[in-house]
Amino acid sequence: MSPKKRFGIIFILGALATISPFSIDMYLPGFPAIARDLNTSIDQIQLSLTSYLIGIALGQLLYGPLLDRFGRKNPLYVGLVVYVLATIACAFTQTANTLIAMRFIQAIGGCAGMVAALALVRDLFPVNEIAKVLSLQTLVISVSPMIAPTVGGYVTAAFGWQFIFIVLAGIVAVVLIGIYFALPAGHPPDKTISLLPQPVLQNFYTVLKNPQFLTYMLAGGIGAAAPFAYISGSPDVFMNIYQVSEQEYGWIFALLAAAMIGSTQLNTPLLKWFSSEQLLTFALTLQTLVGAILVVGAWANWYDKYALIFLIFIFLAGQGLNVPNSSALSLTPFARQAGSASALLGCMRMGAGALASAAVSVLHNQTVLPMVSVMFFCAVLGFVILQIGKKQIKTNAPSPGEVNAHISETETPLSVKE
Repeated sequence: MSPKKRFGIIFILGALATISPFSIDMYLPGFPAIARDLNTSIDQIQLSLTSYLIGIALGQLLYGPLLDRFGRKNPLYVGLVVYVLATIACAFTQTANTLIAMRFIQAIGGCAGMVAALALVRDLFPVNEIAKVLSLQTLVISVSPMIAPTVGGYVTAAFGWQFIFIVLAGIVAVVLIGIYFALPAGHPPDKTISLLPQPVLQNFYTVLKNPQFLTYMLAGGIGAAAPFAYISGSPDVFMNIYQVSEQEYGWIFALLAAAMIGSTQLNTPLLKWFSSEQLLTFALTLQTLVGAILVVGAWANWYDKYALIFLIFIFLAGQGLNVPNSSALSLTPFARQAGSASALLGCMRMGAGALASAAVSVLHNQTVLPMVSVMFFCAVLGFVILQIGKKQIKTNAPSPGEVNAHISETETPLSVKE
C-alpha cells in the first residue's frame, strides 16, 4: 500500500469514527439558545442528548450483523444517508419533541460510521499495524471533544444553533464522497451470517454468562456513564448558573476533555508497572472520592466556577484509565465471539450514558447538584460492582501482552491490495 493511499484510508476511517463525538459535543453550547427558540426548558433539550445516546447503544447491536452479512460499504452508505437527512431535519425542527426524535434517528444512522470504522481497520491492515492505526483513531476521537464544543460555540454565536446541524450534515456528505471514491470495500458479504433473532440473541447470551465479561462490562460501563452526566448538565451549569458565554463554555469543555486525553495517554506506560485491574480499581476509587467531594461542596454551595472546573478535571482524569482497562479485561475471555462482546460492551456504555443523561434532566433544579450527584452515583456503583464481581472471577486478570496476543491470534485482517 502506498503511503498516500494509506494516509487517505486512515483519514476517512478517522472521520467516520468522529461522527458521533462531534454530533454529541458540537451542539452543547447551543442548549440555552435552542431552549429559547423552541419555547421550552433546558432539561427538555438535554433529552435530545439522551435520545442520541440510546440510538448509539441500539445501533451498535444492529450494525454488527449487517456489516458481516452485506459487506462494509452498503450498510455504511445507508446509515450515513439517514444521518444526513435526520441532521438537516434537526436544523429545521420547530419543537423539542421533534428534535428528540430526529436526534435518535440521527444516531441510528451515524452509528454505522463507528462500527464500520473498526471493522474496516481489521479488514484492511496487517495484524502488526492494527494497534498503531487504532491508536491514531483513538487520538482523533479524544481530541474531538476539545474541538467540537469550541467550534459549536463560535458557530452558535455567529450564525445560530441551526447552523451547527447544517455543518454536521455537510461534513458527513463530504465523508460519503470520500468513502465512495477512496475507501476499499473490505471484507466481502457473507451470506452464511444469520440475521434471525434467535442465533444472534443466543450468541449475546453466551457472552453475558461469562462472569469476567459481566463484571468488567458493568463496572466499567456504569463508571463510564459519569462523563455523560457531565456532558448533559454542563451547558446549563456553566452558561446559565455561572453565566459564561458560548465561546467560553467551548474552551472550558476543551480544558476538561484534556483530562481524559492526558490520562488515556498515561495508561500505556502505567501498564508496565500495574495491571489493568489495578488501574481500573484506582480509577473508580479516585472518581468515588472526588465525586463525594463534589456532592458535598455543591450541596453546601462552596464552589465558584474555577473550583468546580478543577474538581471535575480530576474526576474526568480517572476516565482515561477506566475505559481502556475495563475494555481489555472484558474482551479477553473471547475468541470467536469477540464481535458480539464488543457490541454488548459498546451498547452497555452508551445505554448507561443515556440513563445518566436522562437522570440529570429529570433531577434538574437549576443548581449544580443534579449533575455532580449523578456523576458520583455512577462512580460509586461501578466501584461496588467491581469489588463484588472480582470475588466471582476465578482467573486472574491477564497482562496487557496477553490481551494483545489474544486479539492478534483471533483476528486475520485482509491487507489492502494495490
